[in-house]
Amino acid sequence: MNINSKTIKSKLHEEGYKFTRQRQAVFESILANKEKHLSCDNIFEIVKGDYPEIGIATVYRTLQLFEKMNIVDRVDFDDGFSRYELNMNSDKDNHHHLICLDCGKVMEFKLDLLESLEDDIEKSGQFKIVDHNIKFYGYCEDCQK
Repeated sequence: MNINSKTIKSKLHEEGYKFTRQRQAVFESILANKEKHLSCDNIFEIVKGDYPEIGIATVYRTLQLFEKMNIVDRVDFDDGFSRYELNMNSDKDNHHHLICLDCGKVMEFKLDLLESLEDDIEKSGQFKIVDHNIKFYGYCEDCQK
């Protein structure tokens, strides 16, 4: 899916929501940093540069709405913060995360090795899988040096 302000505006309007300047600013900050996994606080710091009147509660509510509408996915890297990434596909996008235990860097790993396992589980008829999430912990290339 080609995700941009126009598609988000349309999606919000279809559900009866307005694409306010604050919502647009939150979306644009995530889009501009799509290679990163930003927390609500990170997004707030980015957005308040252009909109000093915005409150963190507005950013949080916007993220909740975007998550409800499958615009963003909330991910947890076991560091006490929820982080957000754009949901680029309407289908399952099973990518995994590589988390450096030293510097905290998070990288995405796109190869999905679990598709056949999911198929086998679903064929048994006992469980319908809708998603999975795998995190690998270790040391990035820079921290190994």
